[in-house]
Amino acid sequence: MSYYRMLYGVIERRFGTTAIRYAMASVVSVVVTQAVLFLLFGILRAFSAVTSNVIATAVAAVPSFYLNRRWAWGKTGRSHLMKEIVPFWALAFVGLWASIETVGFAQSFAASQQLSHLEDAVLVNLASLFAFGVIWVGKYFIFNRFMFGTSGVGESVELV
Repeated sequence: MSYYRMLYGVIERRFGTTAIRYAMASVVSVVVTQAVLFLLFGILRAFSAVTSNVIATAVAAVPSFYLNRRWAWGKTGRSHLMKEIVPFWALAFVGLWASIETVGFAQSFAASQQLSHLEDAVLVNLASLFAFGVIWVGKYFIFNRFMFGTSGVGESVELV
């Protein structure tokens, strides 16, 4: 048995398949968000950091919703507007708000320090990543308990 399979088995027993899949879906979302943000703000200079961040978050939210709903929690059929879609987008925009605040701060800091555009762009990406990371764990519990979970049936996760 390879080291990676053994490690995966330990993590799966500790946290459960759903938590692992949520983490993997989050990795995809982070990669999409960071790539779009860096492309729009860092390379193309198409928009401000905040506008680029809003667009990047909206773009990444689409695959994130479907990966979490279908793959992580195994839900099939039509999505429920008020129980799944609206709360998911509300949480995405809570994360976006936190990200906008940190991105705005990062851009102000970069300007005050007279950083290059590349340094500014990297700082903006790190600020966005930090903000979304802060709310990541809370989103898991909301998704599991209120949105995609099976109302008490299935896996429970204890992070301590």
